[in-house]
Amino acid sequence: MKKVLVIHGPNLNLLGEREPGIYGTDSFDNINNEIMQNAKERGFYCEIFQSNHEGAIIDKLHEARKVFDGIVINAGAYTHYSYAIRDAISAIKIPVVEVHLSDIHSREGFRSQSVIKDVCIAQISGYGKKSYFLGLDELKAVFEKGD
Repeated sequence: MKKVLVIHGPNLNLLGEREPGIYGTDSFDNINNEIMQNAKERGFYCEIFQSNHEGAIIDKLHEARKVFDGIVINAGAYTHYSYAIRDAISAIKIPVVEVHLSDIHSREGFRSQSVIKDVCIAQISGYGKKSYFLGLDELKAVFEKGD
């Protein structure tokens, strides 16, 4: 069974409360429950991690390299400027899919820039919570190619 880590970055713990017109009304717990269910349906063991701290996300990425087969990450605002998270993704050598609830390309100019995009196998944005499920599909496709 493939092991997948889902990482939520800053402020995603406030889903359902934070700007529902942009991020939706589903609670963080509800979205995580749906991610777990979708991962199970794809035959994955899934763990979910959230942090508002850049260093904690980097530490988790480093730990993941020896435990997980793939990662789905919504790095939140760190997407747009964290070269440290970019370097951590590049260093771990396991497939990582970048996801976003909103369409980052149709929002403020600074949000359309992703410094992690080039070290991820795919970028999915604008599908709400389904972005995570599509990220799991991307990992599944990679795993099936490798088997």
